[in-house]
Amino acid sequence: MVLLCKKIMAHIGLNPERLRVEFMTSGEGNLFTEVVDDFSKTIRELGPLGQSEGIGEDELKSKLEEVRKLVPYIKIEKREKLQSRLKNKDEYEGFFTSDEIERLFSDVTSYYIDPEKCQACMICFRRCPVEAIAGGKGRIHVIDQDICIKCGTCFEACPPRFGAVNKISGEPVPPPIPEEERTLARKSKTKVG
Repeated sequence: MVLLCKKIMAHIGLNPERLRVEFMTSGEGNLFTEVVDDFSKTIRELGPLGQSEGIGEDELKSKLEEVRKLVPYIKIEKREKLQSRLKNKDEYEGFFTSDEIERLFSDVTSYYIDPEKCQACMICFRRCPVEAIAGGKGRIHVIDQDICIKCGTCFEACPPRFGAVNKISGEPVPPPIPEEERTLARKSKTKVG
């Protein structure tokens, strides 16, 4: 996880030396002191976050917010790699490439509920782990892209006979339908005979 975080930091323009994780036992007080002193010196030399990298405060906040929103998606996308145990430094250096990190940010998968196919069945609405789906009984469901963590639960939950949830990658998500158009008009069943 540390390697991935360092690569992400470099991707958004922050010096990855700002992150360091060391393992030691409680009996290694001298080592702890050395590590903290060394890391404190590094941070003092780098200065305030973003400043030595030439990133303004507003831009830094924006970049960090973008990363924060993508953390659940990144954990899902890179689950297998994050569970790997690396044995040597050579494996470690090439494990997450710059191109891979770039794709992680540029090819983010998003989900969109097609209003023409949504049957307001409430299945995706109930299953969403972060309550990013607006809707209700008789209301076409809409995914709030600012809340969505890109986990794909809605995609998996939508009944195949409806196929209302679309997986979108590398292109913008269509805008949600206006609130006043979200009421689902059901066709009434008429008895013959």
